[in-house]
Amino acid sequence: MQHSMCRTAGGPRLWGNSGTPRRVSALPRRPLQQTGVKAYNDAPSSPWPRQSQPSQSPPAGSSTAALPGSSNGGKAAADGTAPPPRRRVAVYRGLSAAQFQHPLDQQNTRLFRVLPGLELVARNLMGPVAEQVLLLENMGTSLKAGPDQLPSLHRLLTEAAAILQMDAPDLYVRQNPVPNAYTLAIAGRKPFVVVHTALLELLTPEEVQAVLAHELGHLKCDHGVWLTAANVLALGTVSLLPVVSSAVEEGLMRWLRAAELTCDRAALLVAQDSKVVVSALMKLAGGSPSLAGELNIDAFLRQARSYDEATSSPVGWYLRNAQTRALSHPLPVMRAREVDRWSQSEQFKLLVAANRPSSSKGGSLQQLRQARSGSLQ
Repeated sequence: MQHSMCRTAGGPRLWGNSGTPRRVSALPRRPLQQTGVKAYNDAPSSPWPRQSQPSQSPPAGSSTAALPGSSNGGKAAADGTAPPPRRRVAVYRGLSAAQFQHPLDQQNTRLFRVLPGLELVARNLMGPVAEQVLLLENMGTSLKAGPDQLPSLHRLLTEAAAILQMDAPDLYVRQNPVPNAYTLAIAGRKPFVVVHTALLELLTPEEVQAVLAHELGHLKCDHGVWLTAANVLALGTVSLLPVVSSAVEEGLMRWLRAAELTCDRAALLVAQDSKVVVSALMKLAGGSPSLAGELNIDAFLRQARSYDEATSSPVGWYLRNAQTRALSHPLPVMRAREVDRWSQSEQFKLLVAANRPSSSKGGSLQQLRQARSGSLQ
């Protein structure tokens, strides 16, 4: 489940703000600076304000049990830990990135892998510098979540990581009025995810977990490494003809957009309800905590279909490409459409069905924690 401001070589992978063209930089750029804006919270016992839910019809057969962080009103238990989860979820045993990667993402990743020396440069030369810069910044300016610091939020991350069969990265919360999240891992050191306080105010716990899962998707697919490698490749064309450099950068942006679609799939694999992911995208496109009760997921999906129809003509197709070719993120309506489509695909349904626990086997995440104790401690 997005995001910040620019994509950079070895720079953070970002969840949202897809409407601004971004140029590729050889050096990591800092995320938006801390503004000192105090976030409001009308429910002091919970990391998130209480919101009305967007209008939607619950999917057939879906469980109504509360998600972690939302059960018991999102309140922590007396000992300070998050309330236990109560829903049955699919846990994707042995999940590989190839099982959910977008086809264009897979294609470009294979291309980068066969270019000699590219991964070595990304991991060992540029990666360590970018990681160290951002790690020190996060440690100095943000809160590090854990079992004894923002435990409900930390639980959302560790459970999402366990569902995706990966170790949980460090999690930092940064004071910022722009709803965003990003991640970085290149040189094989401890990866991290950063979320802005505005994101926690805007989204429900279920939607926040989807966003965290989106960022975990970047880590699962090694996007930080290949983004850095792609930037190395792009920089190597600068001295060539401008048309060559432009073509390489345009191809990079195409891949970045495909990588975002891959990670939206990771969000869906964790949420296991397309409406949760679509709702997060809708709110990031134009939501507000004060208007949460008036948001309508089905209307947003109809808007996405209308956009498809409006861009189906030759002129519409040309205008859409002209408007999106320099973007590192797909448009929110296109992302919502892709999530909705993949949720109805046989690929997604088979993944969930093959890994969902039966009612006779229990089904809370207690077994999951035992199986993935390393990532949940």
